[in-house]
Amino acid sequence: MGKLNVTKSEFKTMVEKASPNSSLFMDCLKAFFVGGLICDIGQLISNLLLNGGASKENAAMFTSIALIFLASLLTGLGIYDKIGKFAGAGSVVPITGFSNSITAPAIEFKKEGFILGVGAKMFVIAGPVIVYGTFASIVIGMIYYFFG
Repeated sequence: MGKLNVTKSEFKTMVEKASPNSSLFMDCLKAFFVGGLICDIGQLISNLLLNGGASKENAAMFTSIALIFLASLLTGLGIYDKIGKFAGAGSVVPITGFSNSITAPAIEFKKEGFILGVGAKMFVIAGPVIVYGTFASIVIGMIYYFFG
């Protein structure tokens, strides 16, 4: 392949043309409201369970399960991607974002089969989070054990 002869100013102009314009204020506002809405849905589920007689522990567990299920379902239906495109970081509320990061690759690679597709690719995005999260928890646990 040949090298492109483009000056820095020409390259900057090309990047500006290709890059979408975004308003930082509006992006933050969308992220805030969508992230808050996801958290409100979780709180609503928790309150319903608590008012229905569930213990605080069980309400927390079933709320997590419900949010994971809803995020996976919305990912499968192609809706979570639209929410993510609109809200940006607001859609990456930890539990729903993590659910989406596992479900999306599983759906994308299902045509390659359950073992080499879904099984092998499911944790492509979430795998590093699991590995480094586990490693960090071990290190912090050891520090707490020896010094806490």
